[in-house]
Amino acid sequence: MELITVRDAVYDFMRQCGANKWFGNPGSTELPMLKHFPDDFEYVLGLQEATVVGMADGYAQITGRAAFVNLHSAAGIGNAMGNIYTAFKNQTPMVIVAGQQSRGIQQFDAYLNSKQASELPKPYVKWSIEPARAQDVPAAIARAYYTAMQIPRGPVLVSVPADDWDELASHVHLRELCSAVKPDLSAVQALAARLREAHRPALIVGAAIDRDDAWEQAVAVAERLGAAVFVAPLSCRCSFPEDHPNFQGFLPGVRDQICQRLEGYDQILIVGAPAFTYHVDGDGPHIPPTSQLSMLTDDAEIATWAPVGDALICGIKGGLVSLLEQLEKTSAIAVRKRADPSAVDDATMSAALVMKSLAKVRLPNDIFVEEAPTTRVVIHEHLPMLKPRSFFTMASGGLGFSMPAATGIAMGSPATRVINIVGDGSAMYSPQAIWTAVQHHLNVKFLIINNGRYAALKRFAGVLKFPADSKLVGTELPGLDFVSLAKSYGCPSIRIETTGELERELKAAIDGDGPMLLEIVVP
Repeated sequence: MELITVRDAVYDFMRQCGANKWFGNPGSTELPMLKHFPDDFEYVLGLQEATVVGMADGYAQITGRAAFVNLHSAAGIGNAMGNIYTAFKNQTPMVIVAGQQSRGIQQFDAYLNSKQASELPKPYVKWSIEPARAQDVPAAIARAYYTAMQIPRGPVLVSVPADDWDELASHVHLRELCSAVKPDLSAVQALAARLREAHRPALIVGAAIDRDDAWEQAVAVAERLGAAVFVAPLSCRCSFPEDHPNFQGFLPGVRDQICQRLEGYDQILIVGAPAFTYHVDGDGPHIPPTSQLSMLTDDAEIATWAPVGDALICGIKGGLVSLLEQLEKTSAIAVRKRADPSAVDDATMSAALVMKSLAKVRLPNDIFVEEAPTTRVVIHEHLPMLKPRSFFTMASGGLGFSMPAATGIAMGSPATRVINIVGDGSAMYSPQAIWTAVQHHLNVKFLIINNGRYAALKRFAGVLKFPADSKLVGTELPGLDFVSLAKSYGCPSIRIETTGELERELKAAIDGDGPMLLEIVVP
């Protein structure tokens, strides 16, 4: 059996996977991995580890392939942990290879030693290991890859001591693992029978529809049932055309408000999402008392903790195809027309006007990456998403995802314009992504909605019933200058403060080539 270095065996396996990029920020414990770096590989440098993981997340989501990430021992994992958590919640396939001190000095708790390295990222990785022997490293990375790509996908971690890379190991050959889960026919027939009897059905769509390329099937189910369509609470991807006549908007993450929105629907089918993702505690039923809920999910864990409803666990696309085979067009009550967007004052600068203007200058294939919690409601109202893989945000609620994710998406889809809508507070978490976008001349536009505060916290204080005159500390953000920040990274930038220049400058910016930052000042 031919033996090669651990390093060469790992690179050879990555080639077989179709992977030729490392997203990373190297340190001394990772340098041996980079020795004799292959000419057919690219090292995508990020200036901070959370940014590295965010870029890899975006790249993996848009390409559908696992991203390979290089982090610097325990300190690097710690810096990246927020976005590792987000990748876990996003169900993003990611193979993290973390550096570790050499085996010979680990017993002395050496500088940069990572104690219990495989335990550090838990529970927000699907699997983690520090192999017992150097020669086990390539096989461990292969197992990590297969695990990351198994649905539900997610990040995994392999800790590799610095002196392992020059040791000898065997080749690892890529194996095909078919993970398609076919739905049980009798369960599909029972679900179809319930839906056929519905007088007023509702379809709730989640991110897994977009992940499994099942838009066409979701639309067909909605049309065949005559179902009203809602987006699941806090969904991180767009899974249904928001200009479709059956589309009824977005469910909130609050129990009683969900019940109010679903009142009168006798059969509710939720596809590719939990039932439900809540943001605040609440009382009462999870669905209206007169409703019956069914779930179609590819995530068995989600099915186990759902408080109501029967669940069918299978591939999303395959499950919808099977369901369509059992459904004929029903005579459900016609779906109500959704209310028109609220009027926007064109003479007053506002986030709503920004989204209305952006809707005018967008192209059909533009990709939007969002991390502006205060602005999300007006995005929903004035900037509808119309195509698969056109919208990404974080499923975790943790900030620092969107700027690096937009950068990674632009790297994975270079022929498409990527527009990042990010709040001023959010933008301070991972602005280092701007530098990488500049270095790779990526077609990504950073639109920073600057309202000078963490406005989402002020709004949420109302949700928690704080007194109106409550003093909220830690919410004001004076003195931030994003134009200067962008210039320090070598990125062209502009500040927009008036309505007269808004649409013109938006169009000029997003039509231009390469990265650009727009700081848009709103009240």
